[in-house]
Amino acid sequence: MKNTTDKTPVCYVYLLSKAYQKGHNLVQGNLKKFGLTNMQYVVLECLWRSEGLTLSETGKQLSIDKATLSGVIERMTDAGWIQKEKDLQDKRVCRLFPSEKSKSLKEQLVKERVKANDKLLSGFSMDEKVILKRLLLAML
Repeated sequence: MKNTTDKTPVCYVYLLSKAYQKGHNLVQGNLKKFGLTNMQYVVLECLWRSEGLTLSETGKQLSIDKATLSGVIERMTDAGWIQKEKDLQDKRVCRLFPSEKSKSLKEQLVKERVKANDKLLSGFSMDEKVILKRLLLAML
């Protein structure tokens, strides 16, 4: 039974972290069979939208620091998910592209993410989903 007399403020950070954990576990469970992590999947989605980004550009789009992203990119390159190509104007810069492997699996991978989202939000009405998205985006 819920205690209605408790006046302790709600800890939104805690609630967001628990919601994140639930969503993360759902997506990770669906991606595991492909050998991808959630972070790697997010990088693929970014590169599917904008092929040829640099490491810095990818990091800015995803709000991930360069040091963290660098290791993710190396593992993804080694696993054949992305390809690095030298920039034509500046050979010191590498551009990132989804590999043929990731392009061929894109439809399946997106379906897995959609399934996880649908399961996570199964108890929400369409209006609630729209509001939730708006509120989450406002926090970024």
